[in-house]
This record gives sequence, structure tokens and C-alpha cells, in this order.
Amino acid sequence: MPETLPLRRQPPTRLRRLPVRQIICLVPFALVALWAANNWSLVASGVSRLGGADIGWLLMGAATTGMCWVAASCVRQGTVVERLPVARLLASQFAAGAANHLLPAGLGAHVVTLRFMRGCGIPLDRSTAALALYSLVEAVARIGLLLALVLAFPDALRLNELVPPGRAVLTALVVTVAVIAVAAITLAAIPRLRRFIAGFLRTALTDARALHKRPSRALALWGGALAFPLLQAGVLVCVALALGLPVWWPHIVVAYLAASIAAGFIPAPGGIGSVEPALAVALVMVGAPLVVATATVLGFRFLTVWLPLLPGVAVLAALVRWRVL
Repeated sequence: MPETLPLRRQPPTRLRRLPVRQIICLVPFALVALWAANNWSLVASGVSRLGGADIGWLLMGAATTGMCWVAASCVRQGTVVERLPVARLLASQFAAGAANHLLPAGLGAHVVTLRFMRGCGIPLDRSTAALALYSLVEAVARIGLLLALVLAFPDALRLNELVPPGRAVLTALVVTVAVIAVAAITLAAIPRLRRFIAGFLRTALTDARALHKRPSRALALWGGALAFPLLQAGVLVCVALALGLPVWWPHIVVAYLAASIAAGFIPAPGGIGSVEPALAVALVMVGAPLVVATATVLGFRFLTVWLPLLPGVAVLAALVRWRVL
């Protein structure tokens, strides 16, 4: 009987991977194009107005935009006791700005920062606690700045026009109570979730106490959290001055803070579609003409979002390739 040779197993053919990362990187550009298409009349008038802007003030706004990433890096360093590598930290925050336009509510930036901290050897529970501390401090600083400026410049915003009618206040109160009740019932019904949240809070509070015992970390944390929104508002002021917006610059800062806080309640990726109308309305409320306000918002978003988007995506891809993230 002739000997049968064993069948030679053919190596499995490798399926061609879809360029998922490349497709995701195109999402911000698609969102920008969609917003521009839906608001084309305002975009056209604003762009024509930007054509006669003062180049010097626009360059100052671009330089101020670069300082925003330094402030964000300071806050990130202030959330952990370990010393993070400065160059890689700054590069990660620049890349996080691009990733922030992929996911809503700032999740893109948090994912990039989480992977960066894990790469620096910080455990997952402490990295997550650092992200939570960042979000809390950033919100407290932004709201505190707005309250302080409103008290200093009470005529900046027409507060009587911002107060909603009584039915809206009642609806918001009912929704808030319902959300709190659902959260309490969920925690009571799921012991494992309750233990997880309790452990997370213990870790976060322990790290927060340790950080505030070190003056350098506390200064980086709170100094950066206060500097970041002020620098962003400074970019808006530079664009307004470039266009000759007839509004006093402290009122522009108040308008930015109010608009950024209001837009934060809408979980749009990078605030695209929510920041623009909120800023335009806020600028009109402090006395700016609608056309000039629209041009100012477009210039601001161009400097802070659209101009650094492509290099930010390139840096993000490079950090992933070099296994920094």
C-alpha cells in the first residue's frame, strides 16, 4: 500500500485590514464640512469679513493658541505625583486636541492622556482618578472665573435675558432630581458598582490630598486650570481686535466663559456645532453686531481648531507609531 504523504497545511491568508485609523482621522474634517454646509451664509459673510482683518492680531492669536497646550500640560502634570516627561507630555496634549474632535464630551483627549499616563507607568486606577481630577478642577476654575468677572463687570451680560421662564426652571429641577434618584437607586441595586465607585473615590481623594501637599503640583494644577480658559479667551480677544469688534475686551472674556460653559452641556465632538452658535449669541449679548460676531467666532475656531487639526492628527499618528500612546 503506497504511503500517503501528509497534507501540507497552507498558511492562512491574511485578511487585508481596513485603514480604520485613517478613516477615523477624516471624521473631524467631515464634521467641519458638515457644519460649514449647514451654516454657509454665515460662513461666507464671516470669511469675507476676515479678509480685511489685522494680520498682526491674528498672529498674536495664533501664538496664544500655542500657549493653551502648555497650560493643558501643566494641568495634566498637576494631577499626578510622578514627574512626566515634558516633551512627550506637550506632544500628547497637542495630539489630544485633535483626538478631542473624534469623540464627544472631551473623551478623545481623555483617551489619549490615559494611554500616555499608562505608558509612563502610572496604574490604571490612579490614571483614571487623574482624569477625573482634571475635569473637576477645570470646571471649577472656569465657573469661578465667570462668577468673578460677572461680579467685577455686572453690565457685561444682560442677565435678565439669560434667565429662563419659570416653567423651564421647574423642568430643569425635575430632571435633575430624577437623574439623582436614578443614580441612587442604581448604586443601591448593584453592590459591585457601589464598591467600584467607593474604591475609585478613595483613590481620587488620596491622590488629591497628596498633590495638594506639594506646592509645585498644586500650582501646576490650579494655575494651569485658570490659565487655559483665560488663554482661550485671549485668542478670541485677539481675533476681535483684528476685526475691530466694538466691544470692551473684559466683556469678550465674559462672553467666552459663558458660551464655553453652556456649550459644554452639549456632548458634540470638539464642540463642533455647539460652540459656534453659543459664542456668536454671547458676543451679540455683550453688544457685538451679528456679522462681526460671526466673523470673530470663525476666526477663533480657525486658530484653535481647524489650523492645528491636521498637524495634531499627524502628531497623534506618530505617537501611536512610536508606542508613546
